[in-house]
Amino acid sequence: MVERTAAGSPEGDDDGGGRARVVGVGPWEVERDGPVPEDPRLDPRLLREGDRRNVVDRYRYWSETAIRADLAERRARDWPGAELHVAVEGFQHDMNVGSVARTANAAGAAGFHVVADRRWNRRGAMATDRYLAVHHHASSADLLSWARERELSVVGLDNTPGAVPLETSDLPARCLLVVGSEGPGLSAEVVGASALLVEIAQFGSTRSMNAGAAAAVAVHAWLRRHAFGQVPPTG
Repeated sequence: MVERTAAGSPEGDDDGGGRARVVGVGPWEVERDGPVPEDPRLDPRLLREGDRRNVVDRYRYWSETAIRADLAERRARDWPGAELHVAVEGFQHDMNVGSVARTANAAGAAGFHVVADRRWNRRGAMATDRYLAVHHHASSADLLSWARERELSVVGLDNTPGAVPLETSDLPARCLLVVGSEGPGLSAEVVGASALLVEIAQFGSTRSMNAGAAAAVAVHAWLRRHAFGQVPPTG
């Protein structure tokens, strides 16, 4: 295991004095760090050039393949019987797509799904989609068929008639959380196929939350239930 600790915060963040702080670690230096570790998980290029990626220190110098494998192993070990997938429907070029992908990565989701073609706005993902299983579906029907084959319960997130409060909902362990675009929301097809349709409580004047923010709230609700065992209140 590499024990070097990264300095700074995500690349481009300001340190408060107008200076951008540098994330990650530089090249492995034998004089400073000791012999180059013989670990198959490590990427030789990153050892030579340094690792400035948006990853936690645990994964410094690890290859993308090794990181994905380790994340899958940890999910199987820590969440037996639970599996979270996050899907976006209807906002292909919106920067929120990347934001939701980043949230899915942070949550350790088993997969991220885009109902669109293979071109979507990755900017907000900050390269975190590299460590996710990303699935593309040509239509909502394809997405729903995929979920049925894997026996995942579809949970739709939308403030639409028939939705129940997320705050008091017991989200299923094997879950495909589908987030619709701002404005149109979820398609009637997804709404009709949802085993559970949830909405986030709002107390202000706006009609809806930002889609990326709403997805993060819903994903965290799933984590509270299945990563921390917190059963939501009823009523």
